[in-house]
Amino acid sequence: MLEIWGRKPSSNVQALMWCVGELGLEYERHDVGLHYGGNDTPEFLAMNPNGTIPVMRDGGGIPLFESAAMVRYLAHQYGKPPFWPETFVEQTQVDMWAEWAKLNIALGFTAPIFWNVVRTAPIRQDPVAIGAAVAAFEKKLLIGEQQLTKNDYLAGKDFTRADIMFGHILYRYFDIDIERAEMPAVGAYYERLTQRSAFREHVMVSYEELRATD
Repeated sequence: MLEIWGRKPSSNVQALMWCVGELGLEYERHDVGLHYGGNDTPEFLAMNPNGTIPVMRDGGGIPLFESAAMVRYLAHQYGKPPFWPETFVEQTQVDMWAEWAKLNIALGFTAPIFWNVVRTAPIRQDPVAIGAAVAAFEKKLLIGEQQLTKNDYLAGKDFTRADIMFGHILYRYFDIDIERAEMPAVGAYYERLTQRSAFREHVMVSYEELRATD
């Protein structure tokens, strides 16, 4: 059984849990981080010296940190084709798009946009900075739009872990109060993701506890 440390509203935890749900794996999750605390204890820091979530242990294995690495571990350990392809070349194609999503989409959205729109009190928000961040983010998102005009999923015709690293950001992108560029392929792709039960359970969850009010 998997043991996972991390609170449900964390986007990094959501990526991991979505993968767990897609693979149908048994797990036990502990709420850790932010107002739950627990990520600064000696026991937690022994598992992850960064003090960040999520952390995962598979059975009696060593603790793992960094969500992208954990998702790749689960795909390799428990995934079957087409979610985790058989050949190294096909796996690398998935890895390429998963890395692109982590470095360009997740990092380009979470702190520059989500934190400034949701986790910053309205009186302290900078609309110009937010607008610039959205423009920069959507320039990268346009690459996804172009890819999705050719394929149903990010790395090709099949759902893979690359879609987890990309798609878990889209719920908040489409839900928060910002102006968004027209990207029909990304929009249709997002609608397909919302039909997946694991996505609805682990990603489409409230983030109200993160919202700053003053």
